[in-house]
Amino acid sequence: MRRISDRNCVCVCLLIVVIYCLWPDRYATHYVALPVERMELELVAQTTRNITKRGLQACEYGDIIAGNKYTLTEEYLAKLHHPGSIRLGGEYFPPDCAPKYSVAVIVVYRDREVQLRQFLTYMHNFLREQRLHYRIFIVEQFDRKPFNRAKLFNIGSVAAMKLGFPCLVLHDVDLLPMSLGQVYACTHQPRHMCASLDQFRYNLPYLGLFGGAVAIRAKPFVDVNGMSNMFNGWGGEDDDFFRRLQAKDIDICRFHPAYSRYTMLKHAKERPNEDRLAFLRTGHLRYDTDGLNSLIYEQKAYILHDLFTHLLVNT
Repeated sequence: MRRISDRNCVCVCLLIVVIYCLWPDRYATHYVALPVERMELELVAQTTRNITKRGLQACEYGDIIAGNKYTLTEEYLAKLHHPGSIRLGGEYFPPDCAPKYSVAVIVVYRDREVQLRQFLTYMHNFLREQRLHYRIFIVEQFDRKPFNRAKLFNIGSVAAMKLGFPCLVLHDVDLLPMSLGQVYACTHQPRHMCASLDQFRYNLPYLGLFGGAVAIRAKPFVDVNGMSNMFNGWGGEDDDFFRRLQAKDIDICRFHPAYSRYTMLKHAKERPNEDRLAFLRTGHLRYDTDGLNSLIYEQKAYILHDLFTHLLVNT
């Protein structure tokens, strides 16, 4: 009888260990999130000047946030619904109410056509339900140099700001939001949107992580001189960007994890930037000289497609 009891005790202990190892929060970095009741209040109501109100009532967003509808379903993934409502260049505004927010979704890209198709289908289905005025910019690196993600974001941001967009969402092509309550509009503070990513078991690896999908108003983006142009290859540019914000005493914010869940589409990893740690160590010396004010590139094409505005560039 004693042996059976001991054996059961061992089994229970082993089960506890297994559960502990597999439990998603085991490695979690818990972060301070905006209270749900304050999320809409923190959104900055601002649109481009060319958006006409057309005598319509202002769009409502409280129900979208309160409902926080789960969207990672076949309904959103399988096909693009009502493509005729999307204007040339991938622009949309709701037909039955006046949007409070205009946002440029800037996606950097090279050699991921399958993911791009998935992204465009899903995001147009997703964003139109949020009653926003938005436009999707795809910034493609044409040359075969190592992929320069941060520089492409700078290029796309310049193009979006020339059109008067007050809010920039810097977005990787392999990330999809899972909850409609993650409204694609800017908060007063720059917002890290994908704080709960399936790739990291829905945990935040470290508090300074500020990449993947972030929303930032055009003014603070200009104030920190954008992102560095020097990070060729994978890694380091997001940390450098976060430090730029810190250097200007600009805090970031995040929504509650229930609103910040994203999935990452499968893809091959980029070649790491061997100089990223050295660039990070000396980044503070270049904040004022390396960024938007030193941006040099060659524009190969600027094309308005049905679902996006395409910038093809040499870096």
